[in-house]
Amino acid sequence: MNYWLFKTEPDECSIDDFATAPDTPIVWEGVRNYQARNYLRDDVAVSDEVFIYHSSCKDIGIAGIARVARAAYPDPSQFDSSSIYYDPRSTAENPRWFAVDLVYVSKLPQLIRLDKLKNLATLIELPLVRKGNRLSVMPVTCAQWQTILALS
Repeated sequence: MNYWLFKTEPDECSIDDFATAPDTPIVWEGVRNYQARNYLRDDVAVSDEVFIYHSSCKDIGIAGIARVARAAYPDPSQFDSSSIYYDPRSTAENPRWFAVDLVYVSKLPQLIRLDKLKNLATLIELPLVRKGNRLSVMPVTCAQWQTILALS
């Protein structure tokens, strides 16, 4: 099993959205960065666990955990001309973007704030805390996962 951190803006998809319907998979769509896309397409697998990280909001940090319920498939939003994620260069025969489905695991007792993560020497290699990292999908090592869980 692999571990991941997925960034989201909570007004688009928050850990509370997962908790509202814990058995209903949520499509993780709209990734439009090639490196993040490659992680989704090539590395994220069913049963992998994912930290849900709230960004671009008042309270930034890790809010909960989800699990991958369906591995990569063509992101349906790339074909929908009414979607902000529409990509006219994508075709069913040659999709450019991929999505996965996630299901709820748990909400953390309290948000683990970014500044707290940045202050831990054991997380210095976590892509999230490294300067200039803007990826919405990033790997987390098992040791990093355990360190972060211990903070909750």
